[in-house]
Amino acid sequence: MSGNSIESTAEALREADAGQALRPHAEDTFADELTALAAADDRPRPERWRLSPWAVATYLLGGTLADGTVITPKYVGPRRIVEVAVTTLATDRALLLLGVPGTAKTWVSEHLAAAVSGDSTLLVQGTAGTPEEAIRYGWNYAQLLANGPSRAALVPSPVMRAMAQGMTARVEELTRIPADVQDTLITVLSEKTLPIPELGQEVQAVRGFNLIATANDRDRGVNELSSALRRRFNTVVLPLPATPEEEVDIVSRRVEQIGRSLDLPTGPEGMDEIRRVVTVFRELRDGITADGRTKLKSPSGTLSTAEAISVVTSGLALATHFGDGMLRSGDVAAGILGAVVRDPAADRVVWQEYLEAVVRERDGWKDFYRACREVSA
Repeated sequence: MSGNSIESTAEALREADAGQALRPHAEDTFADELTALAAADDRPRPERWRLSPWAVATYLLGGTLADGTVITPKYVGPRRIVEVAVTTLATDRALLLLGVPGTAKTWVSEHLAAAVSGDSTLLVQGTAGTPEEAIRYGWNYAQLLANGPSRAALVPSPVMRAMAQGMTARVEELTRIPADVQDTLITVLSEKTLPIPELGQEVQAVRGFNLIATANDRDRGVNELSSALRRRFNTVVLPLPATPEEEVDIVSRRVEQIGRSLDLPTGPEGMDEIRRVVTVFRELRDGITADGRTKLKSPSGTLSTAEAISVVTSGLALATHFGDGMLRSGDVAAGILGAVVRDPAADRVVWQEYLEAVVRERDGWKDFYRACREVSA
């Protein structure tokens, strides 16, 4: 590596440390809220928890503290779901967040870990190639060859570190991990210990340790969880937003947060387009128009809330850099087309029928119809 490359890397690291990270961790982004909650929290806390279960739920769902501090909602959905998830982490059962793509499983997982442990970074990202070492431990081979097996040569996984420190570990996309690797969690979750046979030792979990895993409903059958492993989890299903208003609220909040991080102007002017995007996604997802009069074919994609956020954010960037800064139909049309038409043959037919039978006839949607027709041509 050249000297200039080393200097550039060092400068980038300094900028990240100085708060210039593109997407800061939850515990950094909402540090003020977590501090205010900790100061106001007089309820019992499980050992090594930063907040009480009540305060953790308030952090996720939002509220106003006695001193007037406003806690912004991180998750918009049924309160009982959050309460069950938080309560699970206070027991000896691990938590499995299950749902279709785009139901905020990763988002909820991160914020739970941030509120409980003050650190959401003890993360294992599940893929088809995730090795056993990612969950158990690996080795520093230079030290291993030089000095043989020792604790100094051992490289702990995020799960091992969480066990030793009494913190919350996270495993994303558990069902994407090969079944034999998944099952390395069984001893960790049942016996609360991680054996190190090479050293004749073990790491025992201290109080405060727990694990949050996420899994995609659509992935069931890819790497199905064994019954032994599934029993170690309390499963909480995260639903899609129940009402259009709820989904519009989620999309607008997240777009505003992302927009601030990207220096994109956000404001109430784009709410009409956000409502349109949400309406299109919900109708195609449900297979029926909002008024219940027209049945529709559904495309192959999930059309999740997360995808709606992505479409609106991309549209806001188009409006900022190539328009007048105001979000319009033409800014979101291409994003909607890309989200709906995943299968060029079947999905394009679904989209064209929806445009002509629903969008074309809807009052006040003429500009949206023209923009969608233009990008669909």
